[in-house]
Amino acid sequence: MYLNDKSSGDLVEVLDVSVMVDPCSASLQGRFHAGEELQDPTTFQKSDLEFPSGEPLPRCWMDAKYRNLP
Repeated sequence: MYLNDKSSGDLVEVLDVSVMVDPCSASLQGRFHAGEELQDPTTFQKSDLEFPSGEPLPRCWMDAKYRNLP
């Protein structure tokens, strides 16, 4: 799966989708999908990523207490 890095606008290939949807994990492993060479894996904070359409990641992927209403 691919997400956008908010700061650079580059695509990020998510290496483990199960970590991406885990609300207890604030970061995930991915690699930039830019240029001709395969990039090295990097740790990305979920808060720095968004869908390629510009939509934010779902709250249930980022907040373990998403079911509790404020």
